[in-house]
Amino acid sequence: MATIARFEDIKAWQASRELNKKIYAMTRKGEFSKDLSLVDQIRRASTSVMSNIAEGYERDSNKQFIVFLKYSKGSVGEIRSQLYTALDQEYISEKVFEELKK
Repeated sequence: MATIARFEDIKAWQASRELNKKIYAMTRKGEFSKDLSLVDQIRRASTSVMSNIAEGYERDSNKQFIVFLKYSKGSVGEIRSQLYTALDQEYISEKVFEELKK
């Protein structure tokens, strides 16, 4: 079993970084980029996911790490909800929605 020496080794952090990159790229395009409120909200939520994983890990306490993982999970739910808004406003396609939702 691999030892985690830094938060960058955590698979969930790596996945959240990839999601963050996709969110930023998606929100730079077309009509989506003009909805400044939604762009700001979804970007903040996606950044929050990876930041909370990192912060929780750096607290050097399993109990604190679990608390911050729960914050990250909450932000993931927020992103999913915002993706529904983006889909409903036709800022993204069903295909993009499904890819990012999973």
